Amino acid sequence: MDRVVGNQARAAIIRSQRITGLTPDVIAELIAEIGPLWHERHQAVLTSRPRRRAVGAGAKHKLVFVDRLLATLIHLRHGATHDVLACWFGVDRSTITRAIGEVRPLLAIRGCTVAPDVRLRTLAEVVEHLGASGQTGIIDGTEIRVRRPAGVFLRQQAATKPPTGRTRGEPYGTDAE
Repeated sequence: MDRVVGNQARAAIIRSQRITGLTPDVIAELIAEIGPLWHERHQAVLTSRPRRRAVGAGAKHKLVFVDRLLATLIHLRHGATHDVLACWFGVDRSTITRAIGEVRPLLAIRGCTVAPDVRLRTLAEVVEHLGASGQTGIIDGTEIRVRRPAGVFLRQQAATKPPTGRTRGEPYGTDAE
């Protein structure tokens, strides 16, 4: 597979705030904070099972941590599919899926979380909560389509709009005279 993302493309992605939604300084902070955590988890997985090969032997990562982080950020910002990201980064879709699955929890751990007893119902309450704690928030306003069974819609429609020629509460098949 040919890689679209090389060193120059990676630098361009980091420089362009439109792609990831973050400044290069924030991405550098994420790499510095999350990179060691990812490496520790990766090493823990390797040492948790008996080894068949020597340390350092075997296949190397085709997707380095910075690329894993960038793929996750692009996925979260634009909703790009794993197939598209796999083409860009020159790896298999399962590698992207695994990378996003590894990096996303680390981003959540680093991020701002709300205490379980705090309930924020309106945007004003969210802004007030963030202002009081001195934090910056990112709000995901992505519209999510909810599919409902057709029967529910038809029942709702029938309950709100009576058929032509009869009034509400009047039984079917009777003379209204």
